[in-house]
Amino acid sequence: MPLQIVRNDITLMKCDAIVNAANSTLLGGGGVDGAIHRAAGEKLLAECKTLGGCKTGEAKITKGYRLPSRFVIHTVGPVWQGGTCGEEKLLRDCYRHSLAIAKEHDFETVAFPLISSGAYGYPKEQALQIATEEIAAFLETNEMTVYLVIFDKAAYQIGEKRFSQIAAFIDDRYVDENIPLPCSEALPPTTAARAFSAPMPAFSAKEGKDASSLEEALKTIDESFSEMLLRKIDEKGMTDAECYKKANIDRKLFSKIRGDRLYRPSKTTAIAFAIALELPLEETKDMLQKAGFALSHSNKFDIIIEYFIMRKNYNIFEINEALFAFDQALLGV
Repeated sequence: MPLQIVRNDITLMKCDAIVNAANSTLLGGGGVDGAIHRAAGEKLLAECKTLGGCKTGEAKITKGYRLPSRFVIHTVGPVWQGGTCGEEKLLRDCYRHSLAIAKEHDFETVAFPLISSGAYGYPKEQALQIATEEIAAFLETNEMTVYLVIFDKAAYQIGEKRFSQIAAFIDDRYVDENIPLPCSEALPPTTAARAFSAPMPAFSAKEGKDASSLEEALKTIDESFSEMLLRKIDEKGMTDAECYKKANIDRKLFSKIRGDRLYRPSKTTAIAFAIALELPLEETKDMLQKAGFALSHSNKFDIIIEYFIMRKNYNIFEINEALFAFDQALLGV
């Protein structure tokens, strides 16, 4: 997917470039900056000495040396001073200038830390919002995979109010699948099978007899996921690019889906397209059924999706933030 939130050590990320949350000297320091310099080795420091430092909000590039990444983009984030000294603009500039350098060098993959959220004291929730907004805006018009790397769970948080609301919503609806339902509420076996299995094509005896090849038999299948998706895109008046970018899906995968009417996506991909199309809950369930999936109250992932759809919040990056916070799979590829 174009934007991925991952929990990892950024010095271990194997991509075209990682972004270093540096200080203005570019000569190393604590936190992410110090870790990158230690992992890259002395040659990184030697090259940084030739750059003449870097102003807050700007960015400069060096080789990666002993790092798995080929390059390091160094950017200097603002120190939090209460939000009255232009910190937001400077932090947004860090992402914009770093991404501009990545684009200039035709990078396909780049990994960011959550800039300024450590020793520089920028409130983590605001820092995360700025990061996702700037990366999302860039990806609207550019093809690139961008990683937002979180070192540990303690370094990550979504708004306390939103987190508690989602947690309460889950608690209200979550059903332990190991606890049997009362007999009066239990589904008959045939009904349960229909509810949780992929729809199968139906053939009459005559159709089966007349079908001379598998290709002819497949033509009798109802509208496929791919066909439903393309129809919905047209109905919404969207372009293909608008849809797959809004779904946090890369162009190559979308091309596969468009080119194969029987393509069967993963559940996260199917839901991502439903979110991009801003489908209500029942239409989302219909689209999932076309791919052979269903939503269940015994699955926290499904309940979180339901939470956002019911509130008509179709911002896939906010949804992924919440999924990440609850240790669930993210939407997209």
